[in-house]
Amino acid sequence: MAAIVGISGSLRRGSYNSALLRACVELAPRGVVITPASIREIPLYDGDVEAEVGIPEPVRALKEKIAEADGLLLVTPEYNNSLPGVLKNAIDWLSRPPSDIPRIFGNKPVGLIGASRSRFGTLLAQAAWLPVLRTLGTNTWFGERVLVGNGPSVFDDAGRIVDERTQAALMKFVSGFAEFVTGAANRGR
Repeated sequence: MAAIVGISGSLRRGSYNSALLRACVELAPRGVVITPASIREIPLYDGDVEAEVGIPEPVRALKEKIAEADGLLLVTPEYNNSLPGVLKNAIDWLSRPPSDIPRIFGNKPVGLIGASRSRFGTLLAQAAWLPVLRTLGTNTWFGERVLVGNGPSVFDDAGRIVDERTQAALMKFVSGFAEFVTGAANRGR
């Protein structure tokens, strides 16, 4: 059984990215479990807090979930043509102390998708994540791309995908990423 931790980079209740993550959970093939994890309780990174009290409990707990998982799925919004601050903040905390980076992220299969209101989807946000993921030493998957644009026409009021092309693209992505993660897990990463 392959385990993937999924993180939505949006805190908004009606987030298209959280809806996209829920759809991925439902589409996971047999033998693969995608478990959503929240970044809501992660405080703003502060080196003084780290020096005085160490790693906050919500960060420590998420680090352990990611370390134990076979893969990581980041579902990113795009804010001002770049990556979202709350998700970047979470990744910054998760990379502390630097000596923990190999244990948490080292060669970890990572998939990247996202949704936005823009007609271009999250193209620029996903591109902005690449140097971060490279720096962390992840094994980023470059298979199917999912750049959901025009969010209001893709999701209904309950957050379900109503656009057939998006549903088909997401199915292809989840299947391909699951195969990538399973292959990496079988090879011992």
